[in-house]
Amino acid sequence: MMQLTRSVLYLPASNPRAIEKARGLNADAVILDLEDAVAPDAKAEARQAAVDALTAGGFAARVGVRVNGLDTQWGADDLAALADLKPDFVVSPKIESPEAVRQVAARLPAGVALWIMVETPLSVLRLDAIAGAGAPLAALMLGINDFGERMNLVLGPEREPLKPWLAAVVAAARGHGLLAIDGVVNATDDADRLRTECLQGRAFGFDGKSLIHPAQIDAANAAFSPSPEEVARAREVVAAFATADADGKGAIRVGYRMVERLHLDAAHRLLARHEAASTPRKVAPI
Repeated sequence: MMQLTRSVLYLPASNPRAIEKARGLNADAVILDLEDAVAPDAKAEARQAAVDALTAGGFAARVGVRVNGLDTQWGADDLAALADLKPDFVVSPKIESPEAVRQVAARLPAGVALWIMVETPLSVLRLDAIAGAGAPLAALMLGINDFGERMNLVLGPEREPLKPWLAAVVAAARGHGLLAIDGVVNATDDADRLRTECLQGRAFGFDGKSLIHPAQIDAANAAFSPSPEEVARAREVVAAFATADADGKGAIRVGYRMVERLHLDAAHRLLARHEAASTPRKVAPI
């Protein structure tokens, strides 16, 4: 069954209570954060806490770890600590070249996916080369806070100054067969802004959204799941192409619309997402 990444929740690895609660959350993925969420003097303690959490397991969601960059004093030790643990994925921050992707990839255990942060002007300018760095690269995550600060952007709910870069990240991801994860909403009490950004991100083609609070999970899951209307239209397209009249035809009429084989492929993908979103996840007790 398709694995969804509608909701990707950051958790400070230094907060054992948050990690324990995360085992029972309905996020599609959780990230134990060793980077921005952890103060410099707490890095070693957070690293050990992440190791302990991965060893204990029990998460309903896929689990990743955001390490510190290899250009910091903690990055190499972070990756070394994960060598025998095999999280589902590792997130590497502030990647600005395909060479940087390969340097991190060379230190990952076999079978562990690499997700990278796109959060600097250089990373955006080099998106095609970075996204084409090859396996085990699996996802591009937009880091809005760092990127916005470096670009001196003033962002409202519609994120107008960011729109060219939203499209660029998705295009690079799609061009190289990667996931695209939208950036965070810092205002954890602003449900309207969260919903607006989630719907906008989906409209741009993102697979899901990075989150910083459990209260944001349901909104992201809803926005990045097919609506009942979309499911009905997809089923209509599939049924139309399944009839004898559709045999050998590249385009047919469905209601008042002309649809092609590419629409059939899109309908199958949407129905696969719907099936995955509708399947209850086995949630470990908190």
